[in-house]
Amino acid sequence: MHKVLVVDDDLVLQQSVKQALEYHYFHVDVANNGKEAVAAVFARKYDLVVMDVNMPEMDGIEALSRIKKYNPAIIVLILTAYSNIGDAVKAVKEGAYNYLEKPISSENLVALIKRALKARSLVETSAFSAPQLSLGNKTGDKFVGESDVMQKVFNIISRLAQVNTPVLIRGESGTGKELVAKAIHYNGPRKDNRFVTINLGAIPDSLIESELFGHEKGAFTGASERKIGKFQYADGGTIFLDEIGDISSSMQVKLLRVLQERTFTPIGSNRDIKVDVRVIAASHRSFEDMIKEGNFREDLFYRLNVLPVYLPPLRERISDIPFLVDYYITYFNNMHNLEIRGCTEETTNVLKSFSWPGNIRELRNVIEHAFIIESSDYIHVSSLPEVLNKSSSKVPAESEEQVGGVIDINGIKDSVLDDEHSDEEVKNYQFTFATKTDKDEIKMDFQFAKELFEKEFIIQALKLNMGKINQTALKANIPKKTLLRKIEKYAINPKGFYS
Repeated sequence: MHKVLVVDDDLVLQQSVKQALEYHYFHVDVANNGKEAVAAVFARKYDLVVMDVNMPEMDGIEALSRIKKYNPAIIVLILTAYSNIGDAVKAVKEGAYNYLEKPISSENLVALIKRALKARSLVETSAFSAPQLSLGNKTGDKFVGESDVMQKVFNIISRLAQVNTPVLIRGESGTGKELVAKAIHYNGPRKDNRFVTINLGAIPDSLIESELFGHEKGAFTGASERKIGKFQYADGGTIFLDEIGDISSSMQVKLLRVLQERTFTPIGSNRDIKVDVRVIAASHRSFEDMIKEGNFREDLFYRLNVLPVYLPPLRERISDIPFLVDYYITYFNNMHNLEIRGCTEETTNVLKSFSWPGNIRELRNVIEHAFIIESSDYIHVSSLPEVLNKSSSKVPAESEEQVGGVIDINGIKDSVLDDEHSDEEVKNYQFTFATKTDKDEIKMDFQFAKELFEKEFIIQALKLNMGKINQTALKANIPKKTLLRKIEKYAINPKGFYS
């Protein structure tokens, strides 16, 4: 159930909006002014805030600024009277998703909220354990990740969505560059306009200019009619230039002009066309090497590379594989009307040990392949493609013997434990960081050990502080926001530790 905070000093309107949203199965809290709203957002987690502009104590614009600074991913919808439309427009520029003019129709409000949440799932942080970037399209594609490197990507996407600068997305093939471009577009002010994709690497160099800028009738042999280019078609929206590293030097010059002057000239035309288009570019190539070799213009690179997004290969985010697999299992269950429940432990180990040269795209294909082959409720190693089956021989057997590794808690005792807790409780604080194979080989996995320690640390901290969030955050020296995120990530129930 999505959690919504309704903020308005008009108590009649406040309650009316609350009842309308509760009717549509939203969990709703209320606040009477911007100051209360900021305090509520800092204390609890909300998917969306519906907020008036003119309020005592703190107005909606200032509250919006503080909320967005605290968490850029929170959706904020602004309510405004007709006379304050200017403030609402300003709020949108400051990061609000959209605004509604009073008097408010409950149908329009709910429709706008659902649309916002659909786009918001692009940078979903209400489920910190596995944020998902959903594209608002019919393909079912999502961008999933809970690892530290992906958390950084999600944060950059949230910030880029609210500005209009060009974006350069870098990463190997199959890492999801187009998904990131869509995430930026559908969470920004251009979300209601077109998102146009063009793969420059798939178009002959002689045709790229016509595809991008269009041409007049008779401009060249075969130009039997006038054609509008992708830039003109995307006016007001976003154009995604995939594999921009493949274009010629002459096209680089023309692209630079569009970025700098926002104008272009169609082939065979004498008139300049002005456009308002956000450019998001991507490539798997090394721009630094291309610049050194003279194959890419340095000025174009710096014009695009204002705040770059680097997508790590799948082999650098192994901890995300179980979440990605779960997502694709659900997706293909729906597609093929099957009921696969998951993977065996051995299969998961094989998937995590593979190098994934094709990244997420390859993982998706592997799971779909397994769906076709598998006849039981769980995906077994035998259902994986042969290339992964060969790698399974490198995976340690499931009958590994654990090798205990005891963490010395004395170094952190003062920050977690009260004096009232016994030494026996301290001695019981252990976690396993290594495993031993049948061949007496020691297997260690840094990411696994890190997450295991993190989970056990939080469980012990909550247990020793009787499940009290604020007390645990203070004594364990964990920011409260981080503690809440980790509790959700590891599905820990603090109430289970209450005295």
